[in-house]
Amino acid sequence: MTDGPKTYDHWLSEDGPTPPAALVIREHLMPVEGKDGVLFPSTFAAAEDKAKFAGGYNLDGPADGDNVCLIDSVGSQANRIEPAFSRKKYAELVPQIIVKAGDREVSILEAGHRAGDALVRCSSLQEELRSAFKAVQKGDAHPLAIAAPTSLVFGAWDSRDTQVKLPRVIASTIRAFNVRRLTRSAQFVPAANYVEDGFLDEPTDKAAKDAYAERGFIHVPASGAPGGVIATGGIRRDATLSLAALRLLAAGKDEPKTLALRRYILGLSLVAFTHPSAFVGYLRQGCNLVLDPDKPRECVEVHPDGRRVALKVTHEAALEYATAAAKAFGIGPSRTVNFEKSRAAKEFQDVAEKKSKKSKGK
Repeated sequence: MTDGPKTYDHWLSEDGPTPPAALVIREHLMPVEGKDGVLFPSTFAAAEDKAKFAGGYNLDGPADGDNVCLIDSVGSQANRIEPAFSRKKYAELVPQIIVKAGDREVSILEAGHRAGDALVRCSSLQEELRSAFKAVQKGDAHPLAIAAPTSLVFGAWDSRDTQVKLPRVIASTIRAFNVRRLTRSAQFVPAANYVEDGFLDEPTDKAAKDAYAERGFIHVPASGAPGGVIATGGIRRDATLSLAALRLLAAGKDEPKTLALRRYILGLSLVAFTHPSAFVGYLRQGCNLVLDPDKPRECVEVHPDGRRVALKVTHEAALEYATAAAKAFGIGPSRTVNFEKSRAAKEFQDVAEKKSKKSKGK
């Protein structure tokens, strides 16, 4: 049982003994097929200069041997965890903001840039969120915590408007070590011999042949494509809850309000930090991970002097604390707003005018 919203106050204040810098979870994972199972990491598009990165897996080090392969990035992990706050068990911890765009309804918890996302910005929330971001610049995160608290937990960048950057309180990444990269080949066989049997004309050039292949009318070989990896050095999830970053949040100079704000964001952060959806189960096709039963989970407080003190915070205790802290803070209202085409058109016009002025100034 927690002691209500006061449970972790020793993490939130600089007064008294020096508080920990961060909480860290380290979890060892493996594919459901077993430790030697093949898993498929994230794939990324090639860089403009393909000599720097030709696309595919993000692999640092030699292709086989002493290397590190990114399985799930910080951004991807955040996008897996954040939507949990829309589920019944957690929904009352944060305001439920829905943006309607035509026939679609999108939660702010699913918008890639959170409070800074174009979908949210081009709605009636625009002025409220702009004001909240500007308040953060002046040292008051309270308005943003009312409107979009997960932007303070997972970070946000209002890159298209105020330029305010909010650091992530929670950061989680999954990596594999010392991987052996595999390839795979395949052969598509059409259901009929369309050309040979006279249903289609023989393709006369590469463009026609490509068009046939795209529509599934001819045999298509695929050779040497990325075929996943085997992690001989194991798979690990490292998650950090930065208490140092959290202690930077304030509600201006109002100390009681600041403490309530920090308790609230800490509660949400602890729920996210301990939530199993970050790693358990299906990440993508060919990447279904579970805990490695032979390697214990590590959870520690990391102090400024480097000391690491064992810590036990269960997800249930985190949820209990977050519920008490949210109730004391007073969460913002839930609402549904419409995406407004006129606001999007105005943003496009503003960008065009800036580019035009910049071009004339050269």
